[in-house]
Amino acid sequence: MSHAAHQERLMTVIRGPHHSEKAHFAAESNQVVLKVRTDATKKEVQQAVELLFEVQVEGVQVVNVKGKNKRFQQTKGRRNNWKKAYVKLAEGSSLEEFFGGE
Repeated sequence: MSHAAHQERLMTVIRGPHHSEKAHFAAESNQVVLKVRTDATKKEVQQAVELLFEVQVEGVQVVNVKGKNKRFQQTKGRRNNWKKAYVKLAEGSSLEEFFGGE
């Protein structure tokens, strides 16, 4: 993969922030929770965060989240599976200005 194509892929890895109570508690320990592409690797998530936000990343943990089964009257359906990443930032790095910190 060429360098330009790799840079373009890194720009699409991060889907957005994930807001939850657990993500709020993770922010206290200098972690950020992000929704990412389902085919993204830990290394790609790390490179994407460092490229887009210009911060240092210590580590990345990813979680595959299974979609829930839902029903509306007699119609059954299923939400899509998705992936989230817990990104541990280096000391002194912060993403509060991007995600509306306190």
